[in-house]
Amino acid sequence: MNRHQPVRTRTRDITEGSQAITETTANEPGLEDRLTGVQNQLDRLKAQVRQAQQLAHLGTVAATIAHEVNNLLTPIRSYAQAALDSNDPSLREKALTVTLKNVDMLVAMTGRVLEVSAAKAWDRRSVSVRKTAEDAVASLCRDLSKDGIRLRMDVDESLYAFVDPLQLQQVFFNLFLNARNAMASSRDGRLVVAGRRDGARVVVDVSDSGPGIAPGIIEHIFDALETTKVADQDGKQRCAGLGLALCRDLIEENGGQITVASRLAEGTTFTLHLPVK
Repeated sequence: MNRHQPVRTRTRDITEGSQAITETTANEPGLEDRLTGVQNQLDRLKAQVRQAQQLAHLGTVAATIAHEVNNLLTPIRSYAQAALDSNDPSLREKALTVTLKNVDMLVAMTGRVLEVSAAKAWDRRSVSVRKTAEDAVASLCRDLSKDGIRLRMDVDESLYAFVDPLQLQQVFFNLFLNARNAMASSRDGRLVVAGRRDGARVVVDVSDSGPGIAPGIIEHIFDALETTKVADQDGKQRCAGLGLALCRDLIEENGGQITVASRLAEGTTFTLHLPVK
């Protein structure tokens, strides 16, 4: 088709083509059922790809999770060994207390990881933006301050959006993880989550003080497989910008929009526009 054709002509062509497809479908016995079957298969494949993307994103924090699990298991082992070697009742009580506390933390950690990776049915409802963001921070399984990042949560507890809570948590999780990766080498980062009501929308800004995104990359940052490269403290290159295509898809499926603004050497802000009802 000539892309320079008048809009009216192109519209007529599309309409005629649609009518031809409809007539063909009507004249071909079983064709409509086959098309429906193909569409259902495509929907299933799309869901499987999304699940794979979620699991792949969790894979990027596997080393961090393993480190935090080790930090919780080490004192359990030390206190257990000390209690076995001693007849001191107070030491045994302390060993059991530390064990119970750390096991509870491990259970909570694995529960958050399973929640992020779960493939659950779509469930849009009115949810607290602040609580969802806090749950996403917890899902990182490592305190941001350990990486020299200061977190500020400027979101009122009364701010609610009409979205699927787990999908919004997945978006926050991806954005926070990317921000942490971008600021990891500086050991002096700032991550600010700010939310406000704007008419029939909730607007949430997720801002970091990282190195920013180059203009040539930011134009395609929401494309599938598009990433940026940042160096960690050992000078090794690793990917940032992972999962942004998934973020865009999840936000749009919930009736919202995601945009990005960035300046080199100053930082990046992702803005979520979410429906209220």
